[in-house]
This record gives sequence, structure tokens and C-alpha cells, in this order.
Amino acid sequence: MTDEGVIPFNSFTNRLRCPIFAQKLFVSKNYKNQEQILQKLGIKELNAMQVEAQKAIFEHNDLILLSPTGTGKTLAFLLPIIALLDPDLDEIQALIVVPARELALQIEQVVREMGSGFKTNAVYGGRAGIKDRNDLKHPPAILIGTPGRIADHIRRENISTAHINYLILDEFDKSLEVGFEKEMKEIYRAMTGRLEKKILTSATHQIELPDFLHLSNVHQLDFLNVKRNQLTIKVVESIHKDKLEALERLLLSKGDSSGIVFCNYKDTIQFVSSFLKKKKISHGTFYGGLEQFERERALVQFRNGTHRILISTDLAARGIDVPEMDFIVHYQLPFKKEEFTHRNGRTARMHSTGIAYVLKFQEEELPMFIEDAGIEIIETQEHPKPSNWRTLFISAGRKDKISKGDIAGLFFKQGQLNKDELGLIEIKQDCAFVAVPRKKAFALVKKLDQTRIKKRKVRITVVE
Repeated sequence: MTDEGVIPFNSFTNRLRCPIFAQKLFVSKNYKNQEQILQKLGIKELNAMQVEAQKAIFEHNDLILLSPTGTGKTLAFLLPIIALLDPDLDEIQALIVVPARELALQIEQVVREMGSGFKTNAVYGGRAGIKDRNDLKHPPAILIGTPGRIADHIRRENISTAHINYLILDEFDKSLEVGFEKEMKEIYRAMTGRLEKKILTSATHQIELPDFLHLSNVHQLDFLNVKRNQLTIKVVESIHKDKLEALERLLLSKGDSSGIVFCNYKDTIQFVSSFLKKKKISHGTFYGGLEQFERERALVQFRNGTHRILISTDLAARGIDVPEMDFIVHYQLPFKKEEFTHRNGRTARMHSTGIAYVLKFQEEELPMFIEDAGIEIIETQEHPKPSNWRTLFISAGRKDKISKGDIAGLFFKQGQLNKDELGLIEIKQDCAFVAVPRKKAFALVKKLDQTRIKKRKVRITVVE
């Protein structure tokens, strides 16, 4: 093991010589070399948690994996589960239950990028039921979804549970917390096949194991106390109760840095967003009351750098795919210590550093769970320049067999962009997004709108 707590390929390969571990790892005829999968994902090496989790999944039937947000739990359970799937069985074999639609989409995307060869689909609320039914006509080997939508499909007999051998409850405590206990019980009781493995993940110690899962001889892996980052907590005091002026000064002081501003309510987000718009501070918003396409676009624009600031509820505290960020802001403090920890986990991830700012009205008392927080004095700053990126929408996606290479080719050849001018490309089921230089965005739309990708005419517009 290296000093950073990660295990190189050759060291991990040596672990495979363990008879139980090696025999089960290669049970799938379609399982590709792990080194190739990680290289495809752009990952140089697994961390210690991921290696230990894989070993534990093979050796135990009931497993609880506790690890902080951003440490790679998704890959930790996907690699061994994919290894155990039967490539000759055209039925649902693994069911992954998640608390939020963004997490379902994120896991689906990771499986696709792994190139596993197994059909994977995500089902979730806010998506047209007809799309789900079309996907489920040919059962995926891996089904990912939110509890309400999965339970609904089970009731309607759109899915069969007879061959589900592996049940993963990702961020299971969050699903229970947001009121999905009834649906989760229904899902578990519908398991008519033989469940070989039950895997539960969480990013907090404060959990109660659900009785309805009938867990026995549970093996627990706890990586929550492993020192993994350099997080600094600072308090920014405000002379005004609404704290808006203090937030403005703080965000201006961060320049080109990226971060999330956490609020407790969607009304507060709208209030803060309206203020920042007046101050011409570019940002995105993310909360449960938005339409699904609005939530997806907000995350896309945050990931590709179009927006450096995201204002969000605790929906963004865990379980969504967002990039490494420099800081987070508690505009409003959460009600529980655990959510404070989850929010902070969005910065200073793994081996990086980060700052969590607490905005405090001068007369306000901080809760006991905020410790070792220094006072930060924010000096007046110049207004930062806008991001160099804009996001373009493309009206074709995976269902149209469009690849990132197809999109890159269009923008290089017909758009005449240089390689360093093409930003992040994200392909969804029905559409795609690409980041391009801000100064060229509208010219590219004028040039490329209604052109063809793989003989399909596509609309290209600027995402506002």
C-alpha cells in the first residue's frame, strides 16, 4: 500500500491470487481485465476502501460499507457485482436502490463508461413511464432506481424479481430519512428469487439497520474515521440578518474558485438566487422542486465550468456527481450534525484541501457540532470575470447511437475548434451537452444548428 492509502495495479493483482477472491472475481465470462476498466474510467489506482470492499463483497453475504462522500463507493460495489453477473442470463440480476434520481443517473453512467457489456437502465420519478416500459421490455442485467419508481414497476409487473441475486441499497439511510421505508419494504418482500448478497452503503455513523432486511452475520467496513483530507472550517460574520451582503463579499473573494452554497429551503434558494442575479454573480440552482431537465442542466453547467457556483439544498450534499470543488458555504446551517458533515464532504475530498464557510449573523449562536472554526475577515474584492465556458444543447443522445467522438468530430471539423477549445461532453439518453468557449458559443450555434450527426439532423442551442 502506498502512503496515500491506494493500491497500485500490480499489488491489487497479487491479491487476486487468494483462491476465494480470484475464483469469484472471474466467474463472469464477460468480465474484462480490471486494469482496462480502470484505465477506461481514467482511474490510475484503487484506494484502500475500494479494495477492501471488493474483497468483503465476495466473502460475505450481508455487508455494510461506511465511507465518506466522494471516496468512490459506487465503483467499490460495481466492480465485484459486475464480476458476479451471468452474461448468458437475460434477466435483472442486480437491483441498486438509491434515494435520488441524480444518483441513479450517475451510477448508470458509470456502468456504461466501464464498458461491462451488461445492459443497464435507470428508472426514477419525474421520467415518463413509457420510457421506463420501453427500456424494461428487454430486461437489463442491472436495474438502478429510486424506491417509489421501482416499487411501482413491481406492482405493475413490469419487472421480474425472480433472478435478482444482488440487492444494493446505496445511501440507504437517506432513502429511509426522506420517507421511502414503505416502498423499500415492498421491494424487499417482492424478492422472489434467492438473494445471495445484500449490500448497504452510507456516509454516516448515525444509522439504524432496517429490520425488514433480516440481516444476519453482517460484516461492516468502516472508513469514516480514516483521515483523508485537510478541511478548514471558517466563520464569516454578517452585520445583517439576511446575510446576503456577507455572501456577496465571500463569493467575490473566491475569484475563479468553484463551490456550493447550501440552503435549507427552496424558497431561500430563490431568494438568494434573485439577489446574486442582481449582483451579476453567475450561478446555478439545484433543488427538489425543479423539473428533472432543469436539475440535469444545472449539474451539467456546474460540472463543465459554465457556472462556478451552485446554490442547493442538501440534495447536493451526497450521492450526486459533481467535480472536486474548492469550498462550500453554509448560508443556512443544517438541522443535524450528520448533514453538516455530508455538506462538508463536498470539498476537501480524498487527499485535497478545502474550506467550509459558515455564514453567521453577529447575534446568532452556533450549534455545538461546529468546532475549531476560525473567524474569516473578507476584504472587498473586484468582481470576478465570467467563466470562459458556455454550454450547448444537442438534440440527440444515446438512443440515437451518438458518441462523444461524433460530437467532437462535428465541433473540430465543421466548428473549427482547436482541441483545447472543446470542454466536457455529456451524453444523455435523449440529448447531449458540450462546453465551448463563451466567446464562440453563439457563432457555433449559427454555424452548426440543423447540421447532421450520423445522418441525423440535430438542433444545437445555447443553454441559458
